[in-house]
Amino acid sequence: MADVLASVRAHLLDHFARAGAAEPDEASVTFLGTDRMVILRFAGPGDDVAHYVSLGCSAHPMGDPADLMADPVRGPRAEVAVSLRGPSPVGLARSVAVVAAAPAVEGLVLEPDALVDLETPLWQGAPFTAFLLGGSDIDDVTLDEPLSPVTVLSAVPITATEAAWVRLKGAPAMREAWAQDGVDVTDPRRRAASPA
Repeated sequence: MADVLASVRAHLLDHFARAGAAEPDEASVTFLGTDRMVILRFAGPGDDVAHYVSLGCSAHPMGDPADLMADPVRGPRAEVAVSLRGPSPVGLARSVAVVAAAPAVEGLVLEPDALVDLETPLWQGAPFTAFLLGGSDIDDVTLDEPLSPVTVLSAVPITATEAAWVRLKGAPAMREAWAQDGVDVTDPRRRAASPA
């Protein structure tokens, strides 16, 4: 487990160093019965977008907790990354940690197009209550065989209305609506998309 997280950390540090980011700030959150989740905050000089990346989810492969024959080695592994403009919102690190802990706590498999609804503001005063997962520009972290690689998924904050729309129409339709409306999903004060 420690080797996996060390590999993921080194990969993240390299990725963001190439993008000009300094050493990350760290916050950690522990939930009863789970490993500690670390949230790394990367931001480059003069960069108004900060990246909050979980470190801890990938320690174990994701799978159905009810499966008595679950493979403790093989299986998908992931971390999540949230990109937001402006200062660090109070409470965001905890929300990212909740998503990262969901595979261990709820047996959720984090994958592109998954909707993770926390049903509570993602940070203090936020209009967003859920995350929509997708691909990110961070390459997968290759681990030694037989371990599966670690995928770093983007996690876009969305409103309850947008979450309902994703359930109805699907994640690709939501992204298309954002593109058509010119929505900047890194803006913590953005308006909710109103797809037809």
